[in-house]
Amino acid sequence: MVRAIGIDSGTKTMDIFGFDDKDGSVIIDVAIQRDEITKSAKLVVEKIHEAQERFGKIDAIVGPSGYGMHLKKAKEATDEDIALATFVTEADIKRRLKIIGLRELMQLLRGADDLNTWFTQGVIHLRTVPKYRKANRIDMGTSDKVLSVVLAVKDQAERLGIPYYKTSFVLVEVGFGYTSALAVKNGQIIDAMAGTAGFPSFLGMGFLDSEVAYAVANATDDFSKMLLFAGGVASFAGIDSSKPLEEFVKAAKTDVRVKQGYDMMLEAIVKDVASLLPNVKPREIVLSGRFTRMPEFLAAMKSKLSDFFAETGLKAEIVVLESKAAATKQAAEGAAVFANGLAGGKYKQLIETMRLKESEGTVFSNIYLGEKVAEGLSQFKKL
Repeated sequence: MVRAIGIDSGTKTMDIFGFDDKDGSVIIDVAIQRDEITKSAKLVVEKIHEAQERFGKIDAIVGPSGYGMHLKKAKEATDEDIALATFVTEADIKRRLKIIGLRELMQLLRGADDLNTWFTQGVIHLRTVPKYRKANRIDMGTSDKVLSVVLAVKDQAERLGIPYYKTSFVLVEVGFGYTSALAVKNGQIIDAMAGTAGFPSFLGMGFLDSEVAYAVANATDDFSKMLLFAGGVASFAGIDSSKPLEEFVKAAKTDVRVKQGYDMMLEAIVKDVASLLPNVKPREIVLSGRFTRMPEFLAAMKSKLSDFFAETGLKAEIVVLESKAAATKQAAEGAAVFANGLAGGKYKQLIETMRLKESEGTVFSNIYLGEKVAEGLSQFKKL
């Protein structure tokens, strides 16, 4: 019997999910607004302690890990590990961006001796992705995106009755902040178009035209990480992102500008998937994330992807990644599955098949812009 908990550090909410593999019962399923975490990171630790008091010792916890680090127990993480996993400028620290709440939570989890917490990799750290695909990349999928893939490998293997090593799909996670697509072949992540390095998302602009980067960097005194959460569909369509996402879907029916943004988002999802097809011939396209909870948007996304595959002559089933959770998103359950495997539970073989115990490099290991840039990046190694 293994009790495991996983945490997903989403843009809008931080989700905590846990289960007991003896009977599959859920022991925690809680979503906390990220603004609340930024104010007080200890809220998450308190929720985990409450679960531990109620259900008994938690065998393993996979904590939120930002951009990721080499797989290690939280208590073994160095200041540099945490700094790089949440790298941000001094000016953005003073702004109290949401990533600062995440950083503080990671420090709290490191210091919680009664919690067996692990920090995990981003896609950039995985040995299953060839180094040439990582060239001049940082965000190929943050640690939470890897966690969603863990759940998707489990789901496809169990649903189709196949071994983990025969799973093959592209996971498309359409979140509040970013959209990410990750390619899985033979049960392992091999490529990705993700977040700030993919096509436009709801909040984020995705990858940036180098000329735009040059212009913006020289047009502002301070290039803040806040800009990475702008320029996407919401900015283009003039949408107030603080309002329910359902209003975006509804407005697209009558407002021309919003409709263009809606189409922009759907097209970007297809482009993310299409860019991975040279490296994987997926059995399925697996959909996850906050936007999949809106039936109308989900139907439009499925239709757009189905039309694309019909036109190209390729075949891939389009499915939604199911979860046991009522409140939390798929990544949190994937984190709990990862934690279960680390504790030697029923999903130990899944973690081994995905080679998630292997890591290489740091978030900056694949930047090829000369020594001066490399020296400048060293500022981010300090908390």
